[in-house]
Amino acid sequence: MSKKETYEQKAEEMILPIVEANGFELVDVEYVKEGQNWYLRAYIDKEGGITVDDCEIVSRAFSDKLDENDFIEDAYILEVSSPGLGRPLKKEKDYQRSMGKELEIRTYRAVDRRKEFYGVLTAYDEDSVTIEEEDGTPRTFAKTDISLIRLAFDF
Repeated sequence: MSKKETYEQKAEEMILPIVEANGFELVDVEYVKEGQNWYLRAYIDKEGGITVDDCEIVSRAFSDKLDENDFIEDAYILEVSSPGLGRPLKKEKDYQRSMGKELEIRTYRAVDRRKEFYGVLTAYDEDSVTIEEEDGTPRTFAKTDISLIRLAFDF
């Protein structure tokens, strides 16, 4: 397991009880470098949406836990936020929640000269995702070929 994966896993184990104790859902934890800075980000959600106050409660408690355990070698910036509308589908529960809904899928390489696809999620498993495009055509993608998968937006 990489350092990044180890940090994310340990951070997730530490924040999960804090998030659940407040009645929230932990959507994701990521440890990423952007520019010169490392970021440890936790995304939380709840029915009706997360508020700034919700993020502050979790952030303070999580920061204290991180200070106690001090397992991250690099200097980093901690962020706790809502995943937002454009959050990608990552976990089993994300796919379950999205069954029957319209998705946007972007692929690493062109498929039939396209890299963007829209359709209703009809099936998924550990390795693949199937959508039904607007014209009724089913299309299956290997998860390894997908660069982004999220709910589609209609504005």
